Amino acid sequence: MLENPKENHAQGFTIIELLLAVAIAGIVMASFYSIYMSQQSSYLRQEEIAAMNQNIRSALFYMGKEIRMAGLDPTGTADAGIVENLPNRIRFTEDIEGQTENDPPDGIIGDSNEDISYFLDDADGDGDTDLVRDAGFGRRLIAENISSLLFDYLDGDGNTTASLPAIRFVEVTLKAMTANGSSDRTITSRILCRNLEY
Repeated sequence: MLENPKENHAQGFTIIELLLAVAIAGIVMASFYSIYMSQQSSYLRQEEIAAMNQNIRSALFYMGKEIRMAGLDPTGTADAGIVENLPNRIRFTEDIEGQTENDPPDGIIGDSNEDISYFLDDADGDGDTDLVRDAGFGRRLIAENISSLLFDYLDGDGNTTASLPAIRFVEVTLKAMTANGSSDRTITSRILCRNLEY
């Protein structure tokens, strides 16, 4: 016996139902994608901030270690000390080695690595300012994306001084930025120059 086509109870989806399901699925996928992109953006921002913080801390540590040794003169004949005390540049000398590497200090300033300067410059040519160390044999990049460098020179009582022989402390203020410039951080450190006479 043949079935009457009018009595067929099988039902399917209508075009409207199908379009509605696709639209809802699209909205759900778009919201998932938006949440993912927001999380990805937050992660990348945190990575940039962490890199900036590491950059500024390591720069201050490295620079502080050398400034602390300014004026090192084991022989007492080298006349080592702070040579230039500008607000955005410091230059100092120390007698750390002889004429050749691993020789003991010889009382002569001018050997490599004994006349040191720190200042800002575009050392890598990428258009931003970087913290640079110059020790007479070429500039070396210490930290990238440093937007500000300020030196304050203090006497033994902690008062600002312009007199080179009176300097006992150097206060360094560094301001760093993330690579995209969206965030910055400023750190200040007071460094005792151990080898300058009191």
